[in-house]
Amino acid sequence: MGAVIVLVSAPWLWTTISAQGHLYDASAAPTADVVIVLGTQVAADGRTPENRLAGRLRTAAALVTSGKAGSVLVSGDGGGDSGDEASVMTSYLVDELKVPKDKVAADPYGLDTYDTCKRAKDLYGIDRALIVTQSYHLSRAVTVCRSLGLDVDGVRARCDGCGKWLLAEKAVRDYFASGKAAWDVVRQRPAKVTTAG
Repeated sequence: MGAVIVLVSAPWLWTTISAQGHLYDASAAPTADVVIVLGTQVAADGRTPENRLAGRLRTAAALVTSGKAGSVLVSGDGGGDSGDEASVMTSYLVDELKVPKDKVAADPYGLDTYDTCKRAKDLYGIDRALIVTQSYHLSRAVTVCRSLGLDVDGVRARCDGCGKWLLAEKAVRDYFASGKAAWDVVRQRPAKVTTAG
């Protein structure tokens, strides 16, 4: 039984250990030309970000405002069930957070964390970046990107309105998602969409 637990936990341990030394709060983050914001669910109206996504965007905007990042790449599912993540993210950054439009680029085919990292490097030509998401997701995001040759440091996003049950649920989900991440990296899966947005 112990061997099974170790085997199942190996991908999560890999993402957790590999990300050490590359995780920061916004105030202590290093600098990079670009900050990548990972998409997630938009609100029920299909036009505004849900709390977790808004927290990621506010964190990214603060990095630009403080001079820690020069521009933003928002990456999400442009045709997702909850709405056009990339478009909602762009609008929120520009209209609500007052990030200059010329500093925001959108990838509507960041269909998962692996695709975001792969496309950022291969199609958007990014070699060095900060990546923003909530803490429960950050180690996996950093490890996947770095495994694909993208020099990233992770920045913990705000999580206003995130209750204990939500955080626990997301942590469990990320534990199991680490297995898919490891398999994608091992087989060097191509991105699901290989053309620019």
